[in-house]
Amino acid sequence: MEILKTVLMVLFIFVSVAITIIILLQEGKSAGLGSLSGQSTETYYNKNKGRTKEGLMVKFTSCLVIVFFVLAAVLNIGSF
Repeated sequence: MEILKTVLMVLFIFVSVAITIIILLQEGKSAGLGSLSGQSTETYYNKNKGRTKEGLMVKFTSCLVIVFFVLAAVLNIGSF
């Protein structure tokens, strides 16, 4: 049982570091000065944002956060 707890703890640390790095690599969500003048934000890039590198990073971040919370819950249950 201690081996499983150690493996989960190492995986938890790895996921924590990966989340930190991926979040720091992502661009900000600011609209910029174009939103002040009422310029349209409907561009080809915005319509297909889910298929870009940034879109994939957002999806990967979401998956890692879910794994992070599941591991945190499992490690917390195991501590009792």
